[in-house]
Amino acid sequence: MYSKLKKTISELTQDFESIPEERKQTLQEVAKYISKELDENDTVKLNFICTHNSRRSHLAQIWTQTAAHYYDIEGVETYSGGTEATAFNPRAVAAVERAGFHVNSPVGENPRYEIKFSEEAEPMICFSKKFDDSENPEKNFAAIMTCSDADENCPFVPGTSFRKAVTYRDPKESDGTDHEKETYDERCRQIGTEMFYMMSQV
Repeated sequence: MYSKLKKTISELTQDFESIPEERKQTLQEVAKYISKELDENDTVKLNFICTHNSRRSHLAQIWTQTAAHYYDIEGVETYSGGTEATAFNPRAVAAVERAGFHVNSPVGENPRYEIKFSEEAEPMICFSKKFDDSENPEKNFAAIMTCSDADENCPFVPGTSFRKAVTYRDPKESDGTDHEKETYDERCRQIGTEMFYMMSQV
């Protein structure tokens, strides 16, 4: 893994105690599902869903895939989607870069970012799409709802074998303020800490 990212991950894994106990229980439930699927099928598919697939769902997808590699857990496939498609927000992309990921940033209204945690690994392709996009799984997957709006407005996600709400405050609330960068970094690290904790329980 890239050296800056390794340093960030070391900080995240030392911060597990900051996760509230109730939150840990929720993450442990997801971890149990992952373990069960891997035991029975050798593969588990996780689709992280928020409203616009522009911030929180991408961060959760990226950190979970990275954590699976870090803990040497094979068979984990991560995806993300929204109740509508917009674009992977550049502020969230910048937070990912500051955490230590390498990002190939193309142009366009809804660019397909290539995000890597290591030179040896295949890049994660991240762009905004609906949760039922053809690039996402159609059946036997977990829907992890990363925002309360999507959880409330999308009561049924076809094809799921498991669903859990693991919601986060939207860093969008800081857009255009003096605290923008700080808020995005804070949310990126919070999601990273919790996804690493979750995968450490698998």
